[in-house]
Amino acid sequence: MGVMVITGASSGIGRAVAERALASGWQVALLARRADLLEEIAGGQSDGLALPCDITDEAAVANAFASTVARFGRVDVLFNNAGSFPPGALIDEISLEQWQRTLDVNLTGMFLSARAAFSQMRTQDPQGGRIINNGSIAATTPRPGSVCYTASKHAVTGLTKSLALDGRPYGIAAGQIDIGNVRTDLAARMEKGVPQADGSIRPEPMMEVADVASAVLHMASLPAGANVLRMTVMATTMPFVGRG
Repeated sequence: MGVMVITGASSGIGRAVAERALASGWQVALLARRADLLEEIAGGQSDGLALPCDITDEAAVANAFASTVARFGRVDVLFNNAGSFPPGALIDEISLEQWQRTLDVNLTGMFLSARAAFSQMRTQDPQGGRIINNGSIAATTPRPGSVCYTASKHAVTGLTKSLALDGRPYGIAAGQIDIGNVRTDLAARMEKGVPQADGSIRPEPMMEVADVASAVLHMASLPAGANVLRMTVMATTMPFVGRG
């Protein structure tokens, strides 16, 4: 398999991918702020490495990747997953602090992790690897009152495309997975009812997180000569196509 680094690995999608990767034979470095949850997932396995890390902290990210290489020797895949979804609001109700916090996690944190992975992949022997960014349906189409999140996820698409282009000479592939309505603690409110473009509040269909983990592992397991640049995986009947 290889060596995979996962950010936001302590819960939700990140945890599901980490558990699936470990079960599939990957060596996995788990990055998140909650050390106790990371240790629980790693479970004392020699293939699991718990690395408490705030991805908005430049030095912490660099140290986490250095620890990964010291333990496993290289980095083959980064699942750049950690993110934040702030409460819904109109733009004139959002403070500068809220805006900056969302960008710090969803964009700067993803940049720092991708930068560390790219540097390692470009210099290791054999050269190359794969970076998978967790985008969102919002990277294509916004929900009402989601200006911070939507702007950050649109920017992730630009980051993904730039990485895919700049990585070509070094055997570094980059792709993005846009996920819609997966059943996690973060998205549980979707089943209770969320604002729609027509002003109504309606519950939305959900999909299982295990299916997202399968999609990420498919992207991660492709041979070096193949890449999924953009994948959308979503609850089959969620109101995405035709939204608005």
